[in-house]
Amino acid sequence: MTEPTTQSEHPATPEEPEPVPHLPVRPPVPPMLAKPVKAMPKQDGTLFYEPKWDGFRCIVFRDGEEVYLGSRKERPFTRYFPELIEAVRAELPERCVVDGEIVLPMGSQLDFDALQQRIHPAKSRVQMLSERTPAQFVAFDLLALGDESLMELPFAERRARLEGLFPEKGGSIRLTPVTTSDAQAAEWFDTFEGAGLDGIIVKPGDQPYVPDKRTMFKVKHERTADVVVCGYREHKSGPVVGSLLLGLYGDDGRLHHVGVAASFPMKRRAELVEEVKPYIAELSEHPWGHWAEQAAANIGQPAAGPATGGQRVPGAVSRWNAKKDLSFIPLRPELVMEVAYDQMEGDRFRHTAQFRRWRPDRTPESCTYEQLERPVSYNLDDILAR
Repeated sequence: MTEPTTQSEHPATPEEPEPVPHLPVRPPVPPMLAKPVKAMPKQDGTLFYEPKWDGFRCIVFRDGEEVYLGSRKERPFTRYFPELIEAVRAELPERCVVDGEIVLPMGSQLDFDALQQRIHPAKSRVQMLSERTPAQFVAFDLLALGDESLMELPFAERRARLEGLFPEKGGSIRLTPVTTSDAQAAEWFDTFEGAGLDGIIVKPGDQPYVPDKRTMFKVKHERTADVVVCGYREHKSGPVVGSLLLGLYGDDGRLHHVGVAASFPMKRRAELVEEVKPYIAELSEHPWGHWAEQAAANIGQPAAGPATGGQRVPGAVSRWNAKKDLSFIPLRPELVMEVAYDQMEGDRFRHTAQFRRWRPDRTPESCTYEQLERPVSYNLDDILAR
């Protein structure tokens, strides 16, 4: 699930429908969350293991023809996924509340970049994308059925009730596989990443559904890479480092923006300003000096997407907040750092990278895409067929 930890904010619109009024569990409901752990928890007789889906966390509320898609941020997804509204009406019970993940399969894998494109203010574009790149919903918990709230029941009972809602083969509403074997979960952890999944969720089977509490566990992949520090953005609180902009060299010899490192204590943010100050450069002399022009030519693409000409550069405007300034302070591309990351999304880090250490022993030119580990391919349909 991405706890679209990725879960990005999306703009509210005046067209959002009112939440369904007559269910025993009504929106907004903040979803139950998972805390990260380094190793797979061993089976203690109560645990359930599920794939960690890479999409938008969503709770579906259905009362007859009324359908409401609630997000983790408690703002509705309803207007962005009209194809799921119809799928819910066709494939789920008349009155139910189901927790799950909105995902977008492209071929045999999930495509988070394409899923992000679905959050768009223009109704005509939403409709066009719903037909061109239809999403699916993967269910993994049941909060209410008919007039009965199930939130106080232990997960083992909720899961059994959820399984009873699904035929052998699903359509656009799918049921996540689950296992009680930690050995099977470890195998899934290694193999499912090739279909675009990013880890394992571990759920105690004896616990109720607790909104907004980290009562589950998540195990995610962690790898390291050496990257070039190419600039920084200031923190919202003042002239200290908010995020470091990271780059890797491609086969074309150009330096591509691959993501950011941003999780620093405030004291460390101030120290970083002093550490990088000697490397401040003029934007016109920077490999990404043309970022503003390219971003302007790339309107409608993700904020940090590949710009015109095939070079990935930082975006000029956030796709989630048009008023947010994403300009940066350029640094000469001479500093190398080691970062930890969980997975790639195309040619960029899927999530914020974590600083590990400076690498004065590495040259910037040695920081290439070739060092990155790529998971073995795995077919998404084979996972959902379980």
